[in-house]
Amino acid sequence: MTSVIWIYDIQNNTSEKIAEHEASNGIPMWLGDRIFFLSDRDGNKKLNIWSYNTSTKEVKQHTFFDEYDVKWPSAGEDEIVFENGGKLLVLNVVTGKTSEVKVMIPSDLPQIRPTLKNLQRFISNFEISRDGKRAAFEARGELFSVPAKDGVTRNLTNTSGVAEREPTWSPDGKHIAYFSDASGEYELYIIPADGKGDAKKLTDLGESYKQGIFWSPDNKKIVFNDNFGTLFIHSLENNKTTKIDKNNYGYFFNISWSSDSKWVAYDNNTQYAHSTIFVYNVDSGESKQLFSDFYNCSLPVFDPKGDYLYFYGMKNFDATYSDQDPTWVYNNSTNLYAVTLRDTVKDIFALKNDEGEMKEEKKEDAKKEDAKKDEKKDESKKDDKADVKKEDKSIKIDFNNLESRTTLIKKLGNAGGMYAAEGKVFYIHFSGANSWNTEGGTLWLFDLDKREHKEVTKGVNQFRISADGKKILVQTPDRSYSIIDAAPGAKVADGKLGFADMNATVDPKLEWQQIFNDAWRIERDFFYDPGMHGLDWKKMKERYGKLLPYVAHRNDLNYVIGEMIAELNVSHAYVGGGDMENPKASSVGVLGCDFEPDYNAGYYKITKIYEPSPWDASEVRSPLRSPGLNVKVGDYIIAVNGVAVDMKTDPWKAFQGLAGKTIVLTINSKPEKTGSRDILVKPDDGEQTLRYRAWIENNRKKVDEATNGKVGYIYVPSTGIDGQTDLYMQFMGQLEKEALIIDERFNSGGQIPDRFIELLNRKLYNYWVRNGFEDWHTPFVGHFGPKVMLINGWSGSGGDAFPAYFKAAGLGKLVGKRTWGGLVGISGGPGLIDGGFVTAPSFGYRELNGELGIEGYGVDPDFDVENYPHELAKGNDQQLNKAIDLMLEALKNNPPKKPGKVKYPDKSK
Repeated sequence: MTSVIWIYDIQNNTSEKIAEHEASNGIPMWLGDRIFFLSDRDGNKKLNIWSYNTSTKEVKQHTFFDEYDVKWPSAGEDEIVFENGGKLLVLNVVTGKTSEVKVMIPSDLPQIRPTLKNLQRFISNFEISRDGKRAAFEARGELFSVPAKDGVTRNLTNTSGVAEREPTWSPDGKHIAYFSDASGEYELYIIPADGKGDAKKLTDLGESYKQGIFWSPDNKKIVFNDNFGTLFIHSLENNKTTKIDKNNYGYFFNISWSSDSKWVAYDNNTQYAHSTIFVYNVDSGESKQLFSDFYNCSLPVFDPKGDYLYFYGMKNFDATYSDQDPTWVYNNSTNLYAVTLRDTVKDIFALKNDEGEMKEEKKEDAKKEDAKKDEKKDESKKDDKADVKKEDKSIKIDFNNLESRTTLIKKLGNAGGMYAAEGKVFYIHFSGANSWNTEGGTLWLFDLDKREHKEVTKGVNQFRISADGKKILVQTPDRSYSIIDAAPGAKVADGKLGFADMNATVDPKLEWQQIFNDAWRIERDFFYDPGMHGLDWKKMKERYGKLLPYVAHRNDLNYVIGEMIAELNVSHAYVGGGDMENPKASSVGVLGCDFEPDYNAGYYKITKIYEPSPWDASEVRSPLRSPGLNVKVGDYIIAVNGVAVDMKTDPWKAFQGLAGKTIVLTINSKPEKTGSRDILVKPDDGEQTLRYRAWIENNRKKVDEATNGKVGYIYVPSTGIDGQTDLYMQFMGQLEKEALIIDERFNSGGQIPDRFIELLNRKLYNYWVRNGFEDWHTPFVGHFGPKVMLINGWSGSGGDAFPAYFKAAGLGKLVGKRTWGGLVGISGGPGLIDGGFVTAPSFGYRELNGELGIEGYGVDPDFDVENYPHELAKGNDQQLNKAIDLMLEALKNNPPKKPGKVKYPDKSK
């Protein structure tokens, strides 16, 4: 969707578009007989100042900047002041000349001063030391070593202009590995864990974002992956980095080393959204798939002894049926499994016989004694035997029939991370369908010897286990951290870590440069098009990097980054957040009504009370509509909490700070104090939902009245959970309507709405006759009549996909205006070190013929209908009117068919 400019004639109540173009047009400024505005319609595609002559309809360009956009124009009598490339400029609209305004603003610039800050709230990654006496944290691009109880908190890096990420302790506790962009690209580094020594750069892979660090138990190798789904292994012995595997559908996050450092287990997607488990042999350099593609398996964890591989498998198929219709889903499907790595290893739950085992132990003891005697007899072979013994400690995997040796340990339903210690498996179980909630999950251990599941502690989101298996570092939902014993009955509160000394001097100028570079790299590494839409992306970094010296506030930095990523000319490219001060907001209570000033009487009159549908009134309604209050349109507001409402100010000033509080509202049917009455009401803190519901009900009533109850109306605000809920709720309430109007104008997007279409596109298969009752039909919940969809230029993202799928499914025609055109979506990515974010659109819509589609254009309506502002001001929705006409015509030309009276069989003959 491109923005357009309208002229509204108040006197004649008419409206018209001006200077229409496929480019962006905005910020109109009326000077004389010309309307000046911004547009990027010239060949440089930069926002410049243009004008439209209201008399001649001539469109003229006035500025010609080709590197930076013109921004923030503001018009005076015959001049327009604006910003371009960090400079303040003035356009004289009479002479046509542009000149620079030299501005000097004396300021101490407190926002750019280096400041000592506590970084606890910026923690993003964490790890525990070998013995659990310390924990490593990433916070605002710094690496910290924090003691479990007593000692010094160390800043291991102390580099304000460099980002260090993902600290990971070596199993021997001597080093911490991490990623750093000190070289200009994220590479793998190690640093002495005690802070005594310099960092060492291990890799030189160049342009890619690296993530996930997994040390081998012998401290000689590190596995990690990058944003392209490539899994690497780096040898610290020969300083070589080798590719292990490639994930063609996503990233590698779950890696486990065998205790002999010879095997790496990992999950890999073999199908779209379906993973299974592989192992890589360090000596041979070969990977082997362990399980078939039939079930989704993930998070492999080696048993330290080398007998088992634990993993999560989505093999629990207990259907949950909807209360509303016969739809079913499979929630809570994750189970904990173990597979024996050799055919000679007994099942975890193998049957026991104490007496038999005792005899077996005696035999083993006898064998050991014999072995000792043999060693004494032949001293010359002692070294050879030692070598054999050492070789026997290496872990062997018998791949033949491996999958069939899988054992279910426990049905979990919803599980989190998993780690193993000798004889134990630790895992998180979450109640309900969501893995992240305000309560967190329960950390359990499974004791292999006793075959029991024991609760360690509650309220855990994530955890890490120490290399010796004796301590656990847990993260709680409030983002506090504790080191606890790896044993049942541990208490999070007892091991809570202190972060009072997690301080660092933040130099904003250096940090802003790093954040700018990071934002540029994130776009480069995660953008869906490797060609960056044809841009010279390095040139863009250079162009907008020139503006960094002008940045004096964190919000300025977001502006510069926003201008840079805007060059990609793509949807879903956003920037925001960061370490900024936010002013304290003051709530204002609202009553869900409109006011009109009666200046003669000196009071405000209630002109409209917003009314949702009757079935929504118990959920959302105006505070004035609480039963028993009897407030009417036309009543006057006399006072709030005994204080007269001041006619010289906004009426809502009287309600400042009163949201959610019980107040005394004095009202009267006449504009005077005499005869007034006091009522108790509780103003809301917002009325958007109420006005939204009232708008839907107004449209529904209009459709219902215009079609004599034959056509239903459904509004879908988004393709997220709220839109899904509204669609289903309104759909279920209007199933028996002969036709439906689906209104998705202003749809803000969300998920990919294929399930929305599935609900609307259920086909009628048959009827079921019943004695004395109306027929049933299959599907039991479905609408089988004609449909139409309303769209406009504010429908975007999922709001683009919804009408595209509606049309592809043959559900009906589209009415309104072309949609926004934003279907290069986002699916997460790295954050910026100070809590800010930048999005890199990572997946683009393709038509069935393989061509990219919709992005930058939108979905065309079958019936192009403009909603003119002057008509909307009168309550005349021309797009809705057209939809009503189409449905009435469809019902007239093809009325709904019923099966008629059933003819029962005569089986008496």
